[in-house]
Amino acid sequence: MNTLNNDYYSTSDLSLATTLSLWYPIEDIDRSNPRKALFLFQNTEKLQDLVAEYYHDEIKISPQVYFNQLRVVKARLYANG
Repeated sequence: MNTLNNDYYSTSDLSLATTLSLWYPIEDIDRSNPRKALFLFQNTEKLQDLVAEYYHDEIKISPQVYFNQLRVVKARLYANG
């Protein structure tokens, strides 16, 4: 699930969130739904371009870089608050 408003772009897709967080910081994680967390990013035109590149399979990332970032994102996701 991806949502968009003027200020923030949010996604519950862990893979997309991990990829975006390589270039843009995760502003917050909305844990209000106990079954699905939402990762929030500052919404910019460049971020929207990166999302489009992700869905068009145009982003090339080193597997090691991606895996390390996934560990960072998961640690933040499962950390308290």
